[in-house]
Amino acid sequence: MKNIGKKMAKGAIWMVLFKLTERSLGLISTIILARLLVPADFGLIAMAMSMIAALELMSAFSFDVVLIQKQDSATRDHYNTAWTFNVMFGVLSALILLLLANPAARFYAEPRLETVMYFLALGNFIQGLENIGIIAFRKEMTFNKEFTFQVLKKLAGFAVTVPLAFLLHNYWALVAGILSGKLAGVLLSYIMQGYRPALSLRAAGELFHFSKWLFINNIVNFLKLRSADFVLGKTAGSQQLGLYTVGYEIANLPTTELVAPINRAVFPGYSKLTHDISKLRDGFISVIALITMLAVPAGVGIAATASLLVPVVLGSKWLDTIPLIQLLALSGAVGAMQTNIGSIYLALGKPKILTLLGAVHVSIFIPLVIMLSSRHGAIGAAWGSFISVLLLFPVNYIFLMRVIRLRLSRLLLAMWRPVASALLMFYVVDRYIDLLSPDVLGGNIYANLFISVGIGVLVYVTAVLLLWMLSGKPRGAEQQVLEKLSARLPAWRTA
Repeated sequence: MKNIGKKMAKGAIWMVLFKLTERSLGLISTIILARLLVPADFGLIAMAMSMIAALELMSAFSFDVVLIQKQDSATRDHYNTAWTFNVMFGVLSALILLLLANPAARFYAEPRLETVMYFLALGNFIQGLENIGIIAFRKEMTFNKEFTFQVLKKLAGFAVTVPLAFLLHNYWALVAGILSGKLAGVLLSYIMQGYRPALSLRAAGELFHFSKWLFINNIVNFLKLRSADFVLGKTAGSQQLGLYTVGYEIANLPTTELVAPINRAVFPGYSKLTHDISKLRDGFISVIALITMLAVPAGVGIAATASLLVPVVLGSKWLDTIPLIQLLALSGAVGAMQTNIGSIYLALGKPKILTLLGAVHVSIFIPLVIMLSSRHGAIGAAWGSFISVLLLFPVNYIFLMRVIRLRLSRLLLAMWRPVASALLMFYVVDRYIDLLSPDVLGGNIYANLFISVGIGVLVYVTAVLLLWMLSGKPRGAEQQVLEKLSARLPAWRTA
């Protein structure tokens, strides 16, 4: 357990480091592109990517999850079969995308979409060729290799997108960046991993037996992530969709940059602990405590500083995203505390539960988005996201507590201090920004953003430590962080 825990922690660090590196590139790219392109350009690409994501559902069997879950029983036949299906799905989805390009352009009343989809169809074909052997990076928990692979792939897209944005000043820079990233992923997968796949379908039945629920779950996730794009693109146009897309990306930084890599890293570790529910439960509590302590203040902090963050990062033409980012950031903070639950169900070989809970979420989310966005545009879609995530929170944890026999008191002990501290931080930062006069806000917006972030960090850290000490210094995320810091201090002093 201790050795697995260390690997999980090390893997989480590597994956968070990757996401921080990726987001640094992405943030720089977004800042540059937001000033060179207009919201409608982002909306156009979002329309195309929604269609592509819908087609990619054909390959959404998550064979990588199956191969990782089968810690000792996955054979070469399993890997070859998974790769063969990926190739087949890549070819088929590319062909269908070519056929749908013209109808999609007519559906959205956006002529430019047709040509864009022709080029992005090529990306689907290329991506299907990626070497299945790179799954070993995660399965064997060698996350330093996974880090290198993912970062180099992102660097390739960044190196193409940004220079072309300066040269072209239009959406073709985004298209070229997407294609170059996928091509780089294929090339790197064969350079960095010596496994050479071959065409085979010998293990098709066994893979599909587990993956059928993952396939349905991925359809559900698609509906959660992309239904707002379809609705807004059709009813409100590329401008509103562009605002929502960029607002969603900024607002969900805590989930995408902190929580997602942690979940990716701990899943193999959970899979090794499924023989002992008590150890699995302990592992989950440690992980969810850490996620809550990191992701909740990050999301709440983005919501609190959105009025300063948007003009600094995106520019004046994106001011309409401020209320979007506030709602979506709070939604992301609540959602971040629920995402790790899925890793438990997958590790236990119970994807059916994950799928059913996702279906409940979609059944709430989609009607809300249709009703609210048709009346209020992008802000309506943001409210739909926030309300549905709040409603699903108790449902998700009621099921989890039954599966791993987790007491509510233990769960609350892991979460309440970071949540309470984050709410206090929001109040203090929001009051500080409200006290700023319009002249001060306009003249010193960079300094005020820096000061607001500093106030938020100071309030949150102080509150968390005080509540932890007043609670008797229980074993939890605070103790883990302090131990890591104290272990590093001798190295820093001798450096």
